[in-house]
Amino acid sequence: MAGMDVFLGRLDPDMCVVTAAADGERAGCLVGFSSQCSLDPVRFVVWLSEVNRTFRVARSADVLAVHLLARDQRGTAEIFGGQTGDRVDKFRQVRWREGYGGAVVLEDAEAWFVGRVVERAAGGDHVGFVLEPVEWGGRETSGGRLLRLADAHTIRPGHPVD
Repeated sequence: MAGMDVFLGRLDPDMCVVTAAADGERAGCLVGFSSQCSLDPVRFVVWLSEVNRTFRVARSADVLAVHLLARDQRGTAEIFGGQTGDRVDKFRQVRWREGYGGAVVLEDAEAWFVGRVVERAAGGDHVGFVLEPVEWGGRETSGGRLLRLADAHTIRPGHPVD
């Protein structure tokens, strides 16, 4: 894998917070694996670790919310990346509201969308949730750079990564 590390080490993707709600539970986590995956129709995929509580809630959810954070919102990234919902209610620490289909929308995100889950795809130790956007929003003006992997690499995961 050392050869692949040369490639992967050069990537610096935008980070996002993915939230899920199902069966009376809420969950959310910091995600580094996500991308637009279709132009027409527009589709976006987020990859959730199978060991993550958010995955356990998301597999029963009809919709997920995806949020972009500004670089100066590292505190929010630490809540969703450095704590586990198995022990902490992350949503008591942030402003949120209910969105389309009961989705959990973080009110202070730079940009966000709620997507209907149209497909789930196995991908190693992560599962891809392909989303069809149904609701979206964000700040009209933003001068800040988005939070990227390099900004979040020191956040210690709130749960084991394997």
